[in-house]
Amino acid sequence: MTTAPDTGTPDVDVDLMVFGDNDQAFLEYPQPHYAKMRARRPLLSAPGAVQTTTRAALDTALRNAEIYSSGMEGAPLGTERPLIPLQIDPPEHRKYRKLLDPLFAPKQMAKLEPQISAQVNELIDGFEARGSCDFTNEFAIPLPSQIFLRLFGLPFSELPQLLEFNERTQRPGGSTAQEHLAARKANAQDVYRYFADVITERRKEAPRHDLLSKLLTTDVDGERLSDEEVIDVSFLMILAGLDTITDTLTCSFKFLAEHPGHRQRIVDDPSIIPSAVEELLRWETPVMTIIRVAHADAEIEGCPVKNGDYVLACLGSANTDEKEFENPDEVIFERNPNRHIAFGGGIHRCLGSHLARQELRVALREWHRRLPHYELPRGFVPEYSDGLRSVRNLTLLFPAAS
Repeated sequence: MTTAPDTGTPDVDVDLMVFGDNDQAFLEYPQPHYAKMRARRPLLSAPGAVQTTTRAALDTALRNAEIYSSGMEGAPLGTERPLIPLQIDPPEHRKYRKLLDPLFAPKQMAKLEPQISAQVNELIDGFEARGSCDFTNEFAIPLPSQIFLRLFGLPFSELPQLLEFNERTQRPGGSTAQEHLAARKANAQDVYRYFADVITERRKEAPRHDLLSKLLTTDVDGERLSDEEVIDVSFLMILAGLDTITDTLTCSFKFLAEHPGHRQRIVDDPSIIPSAVEELLRWETPVMTIIRVAHADAEIEGCPVKNGDYVLACLGSANTDEKEFENPDEVIFERNPNRHIAFGGGIHRCLGSHLARQELRVALREWHRRLPHYELPRGFVPEYSDGLRSVRNLTLLFPAAS
């Protein structure tokens, strides 16, 4: 077990803690900040926005789609259409999940285990003899990216372009909100054109055994997806498939590098890996906040929400809520039950959660089988990305293979 260190965070008095300002102290150890938020009240507010701080408040926002909508008309990411199914509300949402859920079902993702294992070991082969690695760029980015490309049916040569799309979506250029949105809009148009070209070429071929072919050929209630719908699903897939698992890997391995006792638990007893993955997801929660929009005046835990308000549902704070978890500031691999909400909740719970779990479990298993002892370089200063929480420069040292 471990307890979060004191980060020396000032006891600020704000109505709304805005994530994404690249506050490195917060991003490295957000848990004490979450506790201060919860100590104030279940809902923090600012003009036009509210933020949940407790698990109960978050559940209210995520499990009441009639009032708290995911349909934001694409505005936050600069898209001209909603991402499917993330920004689609019922009843249309059910149509898309009916198509997509079977493609990402646990049994389907379990079939990828040999492929993921082979990919993990191939990546380790590339740096094991060196005794160090740029974990972020040599492991955490290529592993989920290559798995996703193979699953989706795109060549590995497309990875740099897709990573650029992803980076420009998550972290656009500019210094103002207007500049950010303009950059995202330009990027979205590039993504639309890219996938429109891919679809045009794929329709000239016989269907393959990949996800893109299934999107192009599978009927839902007697209808196939339009090209625009396939593009909107694909847009979401590159955001989720190329970033969130990378984020979780970097945060989890930094934690394990700093806590050798936890790392040794995994080495000594690999059977603990599934529950360790769940606890690391709870503690680190790379996707800190997700957004809803209120479609009516309402209340969350007795706090008013106005029609039109953005609701920032703070997953990270909910995952360390002392009313939900016993000893929430301790990392306990045996925690049971572990009702974390790192994958969101309600009808929009993460479509790729089973794939993420499979990749994380195999990565921890194979890495610790081959590289059981590793540490951070002396004087290492992590650089965290804003938006989605990730260690952009994670470097690990380990005994070089002879």
